[in-house]
Amino acid sequence: MSADTLILVLAIDRGVGPEPLTLHRTKAAVPFGGKYRVIDFTLANCLHSGLRQVLVLTQYKSHSLHKHLRDAWSIFNPELGEFITAVPPQMLRAQEWYAGPFDAIRQNRYLIERNRASQVLVVDGGAIYRMDYAELARSHAESQAPITVAMRAVPGAGSATQARLTLDAHERITEILPPTCQGQDERADPGAEDAEHFESMGVYLFDKDFLLQELDRIEVGARPDQDLALDIIAPLVSEQSVLGYRFGQARGRVTPDRYWCDLATVDAYYRANMQLLRAEPPIDLYQADWNIHTYQGQYPPARTVPGPATGTEGVFVNSMLAAGTVISGGGVNHSILYPCVQVKDGAIVEASILFDGVQVGEGAHLNRCIVEKDVVIPPREQIGFDPKLDRERFTLSEEGIVVVTHGVWD
Repeated sequence: MSADTLILVLAIDRGVGPEPLTLHRTKAAVPFGGKYRVIDFTLANCLHSGLRQVLVLTQYKSHSLHKHLRDAWSIFNPELGEFITAVPPQMLRAQEWYAGPFDAIRQNRYLIERNRASQVLVVDGGAIYRMDYAELARSHAESQAPITVAMRAVPGAGSATQARLTLDAHERITEILPPTCQGQDERADPGAEDAEHFESMGVYLFDKDFLLQELDRIEVGARPDQDLALDIIAPLVSEQSVLGYRFGQARGRVTPDRYWCDLATVDAYYRANMQLLRAEPPIDLYQADWNIHTYQGQYPPARTVPGPATGTEGVFVNSMLAAGTVISGGGVNHSILYPCVQVKDGAIVEASILFDGVQVGEGAHLNRCIVEKDVVIPPREQIGFDPKLDRERFTLSEEGIVVVTHGVWD
């Protein structure tokens, strides 16, 4: 199965997603869940599905992503034909960047041609979900369709945030329509599977020969190239058999929690992280045979200690603390702290997400904040309580989440 499938992971977004978190990194490299990067979920799907020929197509502010791929994902054995390789634009025929997902595939045609795989799986590296791609490949082979589109059930016809799919009685796609709304997320209602409202997940399996034929047939610039489902596959529905594959089936080796989130906005990103703190989170990160692989620095254990000035015990409640974090006389409640965060004496962190190396000064108070990597919060600073003041200094989302980046106190 591994040798028969080549995977192209699209990680070329120009900041589309939870801005301003994508100001300095591509969406696939955005931190998630206290220790991961977004792309880890897609790559973990490849790993556990036994599909280990992976090309990650990169472009927009890709240094952070390339570093993460090097540090976290240099685990495959090239002697066995396994690889995870970053592929920025090679400009073999023209001095051009990737103009969109289909153009990115076109520019790497030579990598597809010389690979022995008979099918090509194209996936979005900017979504959070767990899926057995091997089961998708089996379903694709059984159907003998040239294209299979993974789809998920959504609660109603008016809630789709991705391309909407219409099916016939044989699960063939008869129409692909634009989304009806933007900026939502996340989990399909498990009871909605019978409602016959589906949307694309950004996962497409092509027969290799058919894909190469389409690369020849569709001229550069002949169609818009922003979304594979809408711009490339939709015009083919009337000409070809395009199969819809239902996400969250009983077949496959991953618990069918049916969770999928594209992190389209800051609010969607914040909600997806906060959901991990529920007693029963909607996505199971603790399934022993489907762990999410990532890079972990060699940091000391997280700990709480009394504050040096007050002697107050450091405490945390219903929170995630990564390695190297120290709560020194401060308090953390319902929050996610990445590695090496410091919460100083008397500081309070509530319902917030603090990236690597953040320091919260003595007596500071944060509420419903996302704080960028290595930001130092001054002592006694108050953030998340005065929307007018927060908007003047930081980015404030539609739902009132404060995103704190560098530059305010530098």
